Amino acid sequence: MALQAGTGLTRSAEDTLNPFCVFAGRGRQEADETTSPTMKYVAFLPVDEQLAYLKKGFAEIIREEDLKERLALCLKEGRQLRIKVGFDPTAPDLHLGHTVLIRKMKHFEDLGHRVIFVIGDATGIIGDPTGRNALRPPLTRDEINRNAETYKAQVFKILDPGKTEIRFNYEWLGALRFEDMVRLASKYTVARMLERDDFTKRYKEAVPISIHELLYPLAQAYDSVALNADVELGGTDQKFNLLVGREIQRDFGQLPQIIATTPLLEGLDGVEKMSKSKGNYVGITESPSVMVKKLMTISDTLMWRYYELLTDLRVSEIAALRAKAASGERNPRDIKLELAERIVADFHPAAEARAALEQWLHDVSQGQAPEDLPLVNANDARLKHCLLQTGLAPSGSEADRLIKAGAVSVNQTVIKSPSHTLGAGEHILRAGKKWARVQV
Repeated sequence: MALQAGTGLTRSAEDTLNPFCVFAGRGRQEADETTSPTMKYVAFLPVDEQLAYLKKGFAEIIREEDLKERLALCLKEGRQLRIKVGFDPTAPDLHLGHTVLIRKMKHFEDLGHRVIFVIGDATGIIGDPTGRNALRPPLTRDEINRNAETYKAQVFKILDPGKTEIRFNYEWLGALRFEDMVRLASKYTVARMLERDDFTKRYKEAVPISIHELLYPLAQAYDSVALNADVELGGTDQKFNLLVGREIQRDFGQLPQIIATTPLLEGLDGVEKMSKSKGNYVGITESPSVMVKKLMTISDTLMWRYYELLTDLRVSEIAALRAKAASGERNPRDIKLELAERIVADFHPAAEARAALEQWLHDVSQGQAPEDLPLVNANDARLKHCLLQTGLAPSGSEADRLIKAGAVSVNQTVIKSPSHTLGAGEHILRAGKKWARVQV
């Protein structure tokens, strides 16, 4: 296929077999008729109600007024918004940090819109350079395929398979010829690409940047053209890539997509971004008991952040719970238990979530360390730091206070010195009614 700069595509007879060629660069009405014949006469909530529901949990919407106008247009025409979200299958397992974005996909589905889950089997070969200070090793085709199957199984714990369209971007990126890639690359300058923070940092520090890495934002942007996306969702770290998509869509004569970013979820320590490498994560494939034990270690402050980003409760409902906790009408621990049950029940049967909570309550009431406490690898042997890393204390000053008050024990021995350092090996920590297991 040959790209026709600024206007769309020229197509040969065989190109019509490629779904990309069917609708990329065409008018929106024609594209919708081709790709989604059932997406008509949809009954929607009023625009203001939709917008209020969607705004919860987003860090930024560019631009909110455009989203409102696009929602109004869909309401008028009785058609769905096309919501694009891309995931490169770089790892086989997801944690709660990944589900912040998936939950926002669900919220669009709740309102009757069409979510397109793009698995980056082509972009995964490049490797997303976002946030990287070194070259990301490209994945093999076998790794991509294995991870993609795992992703599909995991995301449908939240999304509705009947409302979600799954696409693999090799479908259209793999069909591009060399001249097509040259034309696509001509639409963006090196100077603009180096405005990206991670590229700027690597360039200034003389860290190598491979040419293929510069293609990643363009390839992701081309996904938006191929799918004629109304909205693209991504984490705040993806903002640059999403903005490139808006510009490339304009070059193809399409309405630029609205972009909506979700914040990066803090891990159990309440400080660092949730990450397996930092040991502050909750995996969605972990057992209900492990998930509950991990979630019950978060601070009361972090609990509200999790309510906002990891549940479907409306802002008004969360505010009501918060007010009851502040007034003393509700015990924050009980509200945290409800949070843990809600989250675990998203990924396991409700009965198993309830049983895990009851077991946790039993262990705590017996004054015993819960069985199967998750192991946290401590990167600092100081007790104060371990309390922060495991979420047993929300701040350094609170850690000091707990230790001095005699509320902290290490292996059943009360420690009252804030300068105490743990020896090498595994330790059971307790702060009040919270437990943690650390490896120094």
